[in-house]
Amino acid sequence: MAKLLMITGLGSAMDLASGRRGAFYNTLEEFSKYWERIDIVAPRGQIPNSKKQPLTLFGNVYVHISPWPLIFHPFWFLRKGLEIYGKEKFNLMTVQDYPPFYNGVGAFLLWLIVGIPYVLEIHHIPGYPKPANQKEELYAKPKFWRFYWHIFGSKAKAVRVVNQKQTPEFLKKAGVPENKIIYIPSMYIDSNIFKSMSLLKEYDIIFVGRLEKNKGVGLLLESIKFIVYSLQFSVKCLIVGSGSLLEQLKLETKQFKLETNVEFRGQAIDSAEIAEFMNKSKVLIMPSYNEGGPRVVLEAMACGVPVLATNVGLMPDFADKNAVKIIDWNAKDIASKAKEVLENEDEGERLAIAGMEIARQFEKKAMIKNYADKLKEFIQR
Repeated sequence: MAKLLMITGLGSAMDLASGRRGAFYNTLEEFSKYWERIDIVAPRGQIPNSKKQPLTLFGNVYVHISPWPLIFHPFWFLRKGLEIYGKEKFNLMTVQDYPPFYNGVGAFLLWLIVGIPYVLEIHHIPGYPKPANQKEELYAKPKFWRFYWHIFGSKAKAVRVVNQKQTPEFLKKAGVPENKIIYIPSMYIDSNIFKSMSLLKEYDIIFVGRLEKNKGVGLLLESIKFIVYSLQFSVKCLIVGSGSLLEQLKLETKQFKLETNVEFRGQAIDSAEIAEFMNKSKVLIMPSYNEGGPRVVLEAMACGVPVLATNVGLMPDFADKNAVKIIDWNAKDIASKAKEVLENEDEGERLAIAGMEIARQFEKKAMIKNYADKLKEFIQR
């Protein structure tokens, strides 16, 4: 079997370093079966790293977290990549990349020296289709990406995308040739965990995700306020996740007098707990400004939970399936559509059935095998 070097992002690094068995951990558990060895290089971010030895998982996965500040990551990656190549002679690199492109720059530098083929992985475009802040406004400009692509990215064998419409549409505007864009899904749904459990519905609405601005969680809270006070409709909303906005959201919940309507549960222990929370909820709301998937939508679908989501990531791919109720980036619209689904059992059931049919197409083992098989094709080219 071949050897793989994976260059991943901050979120995946934090997932593994924290010891939680989150989405990336669960993916690696299956993915590692298709490789002799996987070395994962990750930026430090805010993760302390005093260990000289890599974190070892599943007997053949080695996680190397940078001890250097994020700004120097391309050079640390080059140094570590050369060290690993000298010992292991890996056959391929996968590079999860996004602005400011420190992973892609590092991979380009390593390619210049060792010539090992690499595949860029663009899971989503920060700020596209809608920016959450000024930084994302810059990141969503095609000319910003075009500059990076022509100098560094064009040496990649291919660019992996995880949705079929939104991300490819942007990348082509940014100058990426269509024949270099390859769709390989990254939604790996474990049907043994994410399934309908017929549990008592304790919550009307559930949100699962990082509590950051681009996830639209502030917009969600505004919509709960609108439902309760303007539509005079009592709801119970469960918010599962952690992030920099947690304390602000708790304060606003208190200011809006929504303590009986909103419950914060923090980070879920594992996927099984997320599945249980979903099964105890009537609808999932995903109000993100930009996404690649997200996985949480398909997890909810697999549990038979109706989904309300903004038109990001995979949502345009499902447009002809009529399996998701699309919401605007507007609290009034979200509130009105949530109330409509909660009151209309037939509509909720229709969305649930259509969603479960879609989720079956992303079964974990088949999708991960497809991912591994597609990557190995680039070793032979």
